[in-house]
Amino acid sequence: MKIVTIVGARPQFIKAAAVSRVLRQTMREILIHTGQHYDKNMSDVFFDEIGIPAPDHNLRVGSGSHAAQTASMLTGIDAVLLAEKPDWVLVYGDTNSTLAGALAAAKRHIPVAHVEAGLRSFNRRMPEEINRVVTDHLSALLLCPSRSAVKNLAKEGIVHGVHPVGDVMADALDHAVKRAAGDSTVLDTLGVRDRPYLLATVHRAENTDDPIRLKAILGALQKLSEQEPVVFPVHPRTRKRLMELGIANPKSRETRDKSKTCPAFRGIPPSAGQVQNLSRVSRDLKFTDPLGYLDMVRLEKSARMILTDSGGIQKEAYWLGVPCVTLRDETEWTETVLTGWNTLTGASTAAILHAVHHGPRPKRHPALYGDGHAASRCVKALRTADVRGQRSKGSEA
Repeated sequence: MKIVTIVGARPQFIKAAAVSRVLRQTMREILIHTGQHYDKNMSDVFFDEIGIPAPDHNLRVGSGSHAAQTASMLTGIDAVLLAEKPDWVLVYGDTNSTLAGALAAAKRHIPVAHVEAGLRSFNRRMPEEINRVVTDHLSALLLCPSRSAVKNLAKEGIVHGVHPVGDVMADALDHAVKRAAGDSTVLDTLGVRDRPYLLATVHRAENTDDPIRLKAILGALQKLSEQEPVVFPVHPRTRKRLMELGIANPKSRETRDKSKTCPAFRGIPPSAGQVQNLSRVSRDLKFTDPLGYLDMVRLEKSARMILTDSGGIQKEAYWLGVPCVTLRDETEWTETVLTGWNTLTGASTAAILHAVHHGPRPKRHPALYGDGHAASRCVKALRTADVRGQRSKGSEA
């Protein structure tokens, strides 16, 4: 059986690495990298660190509007599908690469398998939500990370080909934690090995593209850094917005040295009347360039608390037993909130500060999203499915 796998963003590289290790034992996999994430620290390092096979096709799409990016992906993916004629197309998550892969396959009447199917934030203003919904309705095999995801699909009338397999990121995380313990030196590099620190990430458009939200989040990080170190790997989109707004230039001279860290906002001064001047901050607000997966896992595991708008990091925080503050108004990973390990604050400075200082510290940590064997279940579902993608021969939800 020939499978075409489509990835384009760093969370997808992580998921695909776990599945590919099992998939390639019995099937032929053709890997397409759309190039949605093209920065070396956002892409190449992941292929090097987590053992994902080198892509057979790299479309090098790069950045652009949602429409332009998706259109370029569609054209490139369609050409590969026409040449390869796979039995299945396998897509992951909720990015433009996911949507483009599902659309291209559906147009060619090739069945689609969607890893991480059924997630819903119920916010159609999020591009990721649109990508999830459309991909699920185009998919013949829906590989769900949780029972709530299965229920979401049923509410939309999707009941065939649905498999609750667990979350493949749990498989990948277990592998990475073991490697990071011996290979990563990031704690020493950043000078946080022997003291509590917070880890922050911001990359979603709802935060980066809204000056008011971005300013409020940065204001909270500034205040928090006056009391304990805050490590802040800066996504390329976030860096671009900071520079456009004149808030700061986190990729100043200091970020290009060996440590890749800048201890304070420096660089471009804020424009008059635009946003408050955040250039005077504690030396313990530590910018870094985007980090490899092993370094990120090491930082996550050792942090006192994580502040993020990333869906993947919310889950990783839960699995690692680290309290999380989610800088969004809703989350598709609702179970992490219900257990008390994750607090939604939106972009309110006051809410963020309150959650960090007074948030719950739950004693219970129930198992969520599977047992670390999701990749094997995904491959089994592919292997036992009707190649036409109409119905799975395995058990359905």
